[in-house]
Amino acid sequence: MGLLLKEGIDINLIKSALLAFFLIGFLIILINIFPIFKNRLPNYSLQLAGLIGNTSFLGIPIAIALLPSKTINFTIGFDLGTTLFAWIFGPFFLQKKSQNNNIQYIKGLLNALINSPASRGIIGVLLVYIFQIDEALGNYLWIPARIVIALAIITVGTRLGLITNQKDKIFDLNEEIKFSILLKLFILPFIIFLVSKFLKFDFYQSAAVILQAGTPTAISTILMAEAYGVRQKIASKILFTTTLISIVTIPLLTICINAVN
Repeated sequence: MGLLLKEGIDINLIKSALLAFFLIGFLIILINIFPIFKNRLPNYSLQLAGLIGNTSFLGIPIAIALLPSKTINFTIGFDLGTTLFAWIFGPFFLQKKSQNNNIQYIKGLLNALINSPASRGIIGVLLVYIFQIDEALGNYLWIPARIVIALAIITVGTRLGLITNQKDKIFDLNEEIKFSILLKLFILPFIIFLVSKFLKFDFYQSAAVILQAGTPTAISTILMAEAYGVRQKIASKILFTTTLISIVTIPLLTICINAVN
């Protein structure tokens, strides 16, 4: 709420949300149509891990640190589009191998959407606008908003710590997992770069969505895998590995963005 009130909700948020939502959907369809991609990413766990990034708890802090505040709507919009796609279609894809009924699916979907940081922030801002206290409340929330964003990084670290305590061999990666990691950290940011050029985004708008695309795999992929009992080990390995590798790839991505633009 603090971040959105600082800049206000505008068309940029909607643009980046639609970009994330429809591009991820298009890539999912593309992967499953062409055998050359399907053979490398044969199941939805690998595909979602390669396309759904940790935009809420890592992407937004990165954007705050590296980009001006005027890009926050692009950042949060991308997060919202990614979150909506993940929780609308993720359970639908994964439950094909699960016995969960439709009522459980709908309940889980609504719960996930309501608890999404992006959804909560937008609902809160809309309520603030209705009561016309946006200017005063925005000034009060700006500082705690930045504190919470910093604490979000600790949340990610804590989750990774739990993963490392598992007895699995985290770095025992097969070819399919490697392709999912490649898609998440390299191919998807490049595709977003091409799309942002086609849509004629300016430098900061392009940087905002490219950095969001380059974030490591989202924690939600593990949550969905655990909820539906589908390939939890794969989701954990990809999350852990992409997060570690992103320590190097995100700075490199930033350098490339500055060099190209």
